[in-house]
Amino acid sequence: MAEILTAPSGGGRIHAFDAVRGGALLLGVAFHATMSFLPGPQIWVVRDSVSPVLGALFVTLHMFRMILFFLVAGFFGRMLMERRGAGGFARNRAKRILLPLLVFWLPLSAALLACFIWGAAQTSGGVLSANQPSPPAITLATFPLTHLWFLYVLIWFYLAALALRWISPAGLDAPIRFMAERPFAGLLLAIPAIVAMSLNAQWIPSVGIPTPDTGLVPNSTALAAYGTAFAFGWLLNRQPSVLPAIARWWQLHLAAAVVLTAVLIVMLGGEVPVFVPEAEVARRVALALIYGCGAWCWALGLLGAALRFLSTPNATIRYCADASYWVYLLHLPVVMALQVLVYPLAAPAIVKFLMVVAGAAIALFATYHVLVRHSRLGLWLNGRRYSWRAEKPVLEAAAT
Repeated sequence: MAEILTAPSGGGRIHAFDAVRGGALLLGVAFHATMSFLPGPQIWVVRDSVSPVLGALFVTLHMFRMILFFLVAGFFGRMLMERRGAGGFARNRAKRILLPLLVFWLPLSAALLACFIWGAAQTSGGVLSANQPSPPAITLATFPLTHLWFLYVLIWFYLAALALRWISPAGLDAPIRFMAERPFAGLLLAIPAIVAMSLNAQWIPSVGIPTPDTGLVPNSTALAAYGTAFAFGWLLNRQPSVLPAIARWWQLHLAAAVVLTAVLIVMLGGEVPVFVPEAEVARRVALALIYGCGAWCWALGLLGAALRFLSTPNATIRYCADASYWVYLLHLPVVMALQVLVYPLAAPAIVKFLMVVAGAAIALFATYHVLVRHSRLGLWLNGRRYSWRAEKPVLEAAAT
């Protein structure tokens, strides 16, 4: 499996990791599309008919999607630091991560607010009630980062990497090899998240890692889980020779992931997700153990499968990976608007879900192709834009 270690020339892309990063972001469309079909109280723009299948999909996707993303972000982050140095790394991350957060936050927040108002009107027969609750005052604890929270958290991880760059991580090479080369040894990576979830009396097992989308101080569980994934990816980049070992165990890890996820859903009982904290300590610890191990089995299994099967160039996968950043940035108001549109239809929840996902994919990929791929927007967000004629990338200067 020597091709796993081969970084392509020109753009310096490692295809398997690129595919995983793109897949993790694109799955966000499906994840948020499930949220109007969940049981329990209305937490979304509309509450449509309930689907147990979509509830299980919600739980499953949330287990691994962002752990995978932050793992790959750490891997590519160290690669960028090695190639450009601290100054070039800081300038690149400010341009690609900080600036999109600042530019997109306000218009996307306004679009999301408009969707919630539209959804409230739709569910009340087209008339907004005068008793609609007003949004809370914006403070450090309530600041709405929306789905752009991943950019905000990444900024903190990058700052930590810059601050710690003088500390030699050579002493961690052996533990990283141990976790990568042996089946299920990587579940040691779940320990910080398991401890954080177990100690949190307000932890909701169906939700797992609480999304840090509100407040400028990310919650401890998210920092523990995603910080561990980022650090593992960063340190993994020091030893690319261990990647074939991760690929070797992909089937075992994925099989364990499926079993652990099924056990979790059975233990939760009834319809999932259940938005209730687990008060019983022993049960909370057991669910946290299952959730954390399941999340990392998914992450290692999917990464291993990508290394095994997606390490060679593929034009379709590369296109989707290029588009994934734009798709994720813009997807949430598009998904919400489509959920409001399909709400009145007399159709099964699964059919409506597929309509939302398909409609969002068509709209977002079309705007990417027309507005981003061949323009300066693509150069800004992805570091490359493509010629209309030959589909050849025009890369930004390495020094920027």
